Amino acid sequence: MFELFKIGFISVTFTDLLDILIVTFILYKLYTLLKGTIAAQIFIGLMIILLLSFAAQAANFKELSWLLKLLTDIWVIAFVILFQPEIRRLLVIVARNPFFKLFEKSESQQEAQIIADAAFELSQKQHGALIIVIKSTGIRGYAETGILLNAKLSSALLGAIFFPRSPLHDGAVLVKNNIIEAARCTLPLSSVTSVNGENLGMRHRAGLGISEQADVISVIVSEETGSISISEDGKMIRGLSKESLKQKLYRSNKTPSKKGWKNLLEQLFKEK
Repeated sequence: MFELFKIGFISVTFTDLLDILIVTFILYKLYTLLKGTIAAQIFIGLMIILLLSFAAQAANFKELSWLLKLLTDIWVIAFVILFQPEIRRLLVIVARNPFFKLFEKSESQQEAQIIADAAFELSQKQHGALIIVIKSTGIRGYAETGILLNAKLSSALLGAIFFPRSPLHDGAVLVKNNIIEAARCTLPLSSVTSVNGENLGMRHRAGLGISEQADVISVIVSEETGSISISEDGKMIRGLSKESLKQKLYRSNKTPSKKGWKNLLEQLFKEK
């Protein structure tokens, strides 16, 4: 490889220079995104240790290099542990990227029709319901909190599950690829307690909460008013008609994410 210049005994090639510039750019952009947050302080500390470790290796300080490498490994593990919930949410949002959805089967129109029919029928009877449509990422941990069914999706079955006297009517139903995976599932509650000035009950908070943490669509039928709501990406829309619900379910997988990476990281690592 063509040598550009030497620094002492170290020869620098064009590839080395390009490699350094790329890494510097990535680290700079990461710092600017995290600047002003708790994560930025930990990131700066990690960078200082990495620079000291590089200097120790260049000076051939073997013991100091070993100690700094040990600190670097511990620092990275501490970063992962401290920000585990944020990292998990980041990976989920990466999976929602339209590029990855090119390799997934989009939700069928039949599934959207069945769920819309069932929700409308439950709404007319004022039977509360919480239906979680899994898009790309599985939520096996939540499925295991309920009763595993693995039954073919049908509006009649959904109606039977959410009949008030049914032993399965409490909790959520999980649906994926026209299959009801589980019923009576327990979901995490959102910290949001009201939307547009309207208080949210436990069923609505659970539907909103799971949409904040996983790539799903929550369909919620209110037991008090019979209104139909939908929650996706941590946002809730209330008062849907049967047709609008069907269209939103069918088109959800085709809708690109509106979150940019800058806003995403700022939201993930913002100070409490």
